[in-house]
Amino acid sequence: MTQPPADCSSCPRLVALRKQVQIDHPNHHAAPVPAFGPADARLLVVGLAPGMHGANATGRPFTGDHAGVLLYRTLYDFGFASSPVSEQADDGLKLIDCRITNVVKCLPPENKPVAAEVNACSRFLMDELGPPDVLLALGGVAHKAVIRAYGLRQKDHVFGHGAEHALNERQVLIDSYHCSRYNTNTRRLTPRMFADVFAAARKRLA
Repeated sequence: MTQPPADCSSCPRLVALRKQVQIDHPNHHAAPVPAFGPADARLLVVGLAPGMHGANATGRPFTGDHAGVLLYRTLYDFGFASSPVSEQADDGLKLIDCRITNVVKCLPPENKPVAAEVNACSRFLMDELGPPDVLLALGGVAHKAVIRAYGLRQKDHVFGHGAEHALNERQVLIDSYHCSRYNTNTRRLTPRMFADVFAAARKRLA
């Protein structure tokens, strides 16, 4: 799978932030974060972008921050991960028939990428789309990026937690609210709700 180079210069705003993080936090990864998991996995989890002290620090998606706590525990519960805890990139955790990627590979200011940055990284997302039978989008931005990558109309595939969308004769997209601290603290997303979407994914892969 194609991944961005460590010194990718496609997005000036993200490059400027990356360079500042390298100064402020010299031990952070502070570079594009590659996808994690086997390239032939049947489940592809699509997130938004690295978090400042999560993937941007550790170099592995959803590792080291609040969002990853619920994600990896749920992956483990459904047999997609070898451990329920993901703390750092060299902790030995393995994904099982699952791969995780982000729509935007670099940390965006305030965790809010702009359309040009999503578009700049679209080629990396598109390169991930062949193997999986099930794609699971974490949040509306990830959902829209997947629908766009397949050349489908957004109005025919409206985001909704637990919604399922046929992408073609073989592949399906399942939506989930993002497992962010805000969503879990406000109970917009509960552990039970999150488990339900992974249960749907597991059932389709049985």
